[in-house]
Amino acid sequence: MNFGLTDEQQLIVDTVRSFVENEIYPFEAEVDKAGEVPHELAQSIMQRCKDIGFWACNMPESVGGGGLNHLDFTLVERELGRSSMALNHFFGRPSNILMACEGEQIEKYLMPAVRGERFDALAMTEPDAGSDVRGMKCSAKLDGGDWVVNGSKHFISHANVADFVITFIATGEEDTPRGKKKKITCFLVDRDTPGFDILPGYNSVSHRGYQNCILSFKDCRLPAGQILGELHGGFDIMNTWLYATRLTVAAMSVGRARRAFELTLPWCAEREQFGQPIGKFQGVSFQLADMITEIDAADWLTLAGAWRLDQGLPANREIASAKVHATETLAKVTDTCIQLHGGMGLMDDLPFERFWRDARVERIWDGTSEIQRHIISRDLLRPLGA
Repeated sequence: MNFGLTDEQQLIVDTVRSFVENEIYPFEAEVDKAGEVPHELAQSIMQRCKDIGFWACNMPESVGGGGLNHLDFTLVERELGRSSMALNHFFGRPSNILMACEGEQIEKYLMPAVRGERFDALAMTEPDAGSDVRGMKCSAKLDGGDWVVNGSKHFISHANVADFVITFIATGEEDTPRGKKKKITCFLVDRDTPGFDILPGYNSVSHRGYQNCILSFKDCRLPAGQILGELHGGFDIMNTWLYATRLTVAAMSVGRARRAFELTLPWCAEREQFGQPIGKFQGVSFQLADMITEIDAADWLTLAGAWRLDQGLPANREIASAKVHATETLAKVTDTCIQLHGGMGLMDDLPFERFWRDARVERIWDGTSEIQRHIISRDLLRPLGA
């Protein structure tokens, strides 16, 4: 593994860093307070992303995307992570699960998403099925040539701005050594489909303006042509395309932690108490040392996971390690930065209380810290027969 960035990779970092500093930072506080992104601002970010040639940079060149490999795309996500999730969402990165589209689905879903004409959202989580995906209750039954769907999903990110939702639904049941488990199928569901409603979700302390929604299905009829991949093949789709999304959470957590640190370091050099900069007190200087060590470690874990994917090497455990360490580092760093700023750290005049709130969800979505530790330990124990 080469530990340095190529000229092209450095250009990627510099370009995206400049983008977030100029196009997103100025609007973060406004969006956080309003709890929504003005339509004109969203459109402006989308257009600027297209102008600099980064729209769909995660998608293969064969379909008109930027063709970045996993490592290069992780660098993009790391820089975007420095900024507001509500705003950087409009720096278009369609779900790469759409590469599973076939036939008419390619022109109806994949290509418009790559061109920035249609937005997608992804739906798995339910009120009674979070980490236990195969326990989901939202189900579909075959009726003639259609699948009739009933049930609900919640915590569905940015479904409010999505033109269609990539939705995982139970389409059967099978016996397993651990009892009956649902067979899962992935469907493409247009927002105007009869019987399908996208409803406002909950007010979250994390990532205000980045909406979560509730999806309601009431006798919603979906033709077999809306199935993405194979019938009952939802887990194959997940394992092929989705597990690397944990790298995105890790990368964004690294970016946000480093931004918080970079804002705090000068403060510790300039703020004086008892006749000297607070950074000269061992109680502060050691905290600075610990923070940068943990951030760098999280950064390298994340980049190493992406590198392994590009080399075709097993990376499940490494990605889980990156996700759990980066998200927990972000939590510690944002808390420490508030502590070092004292009372002002909790005021919304500074961004640290927002970083602190936003950090909390990272240990939950895309697989909780507990799930990541399960993945890591299972990978270690299975070769030993345990």
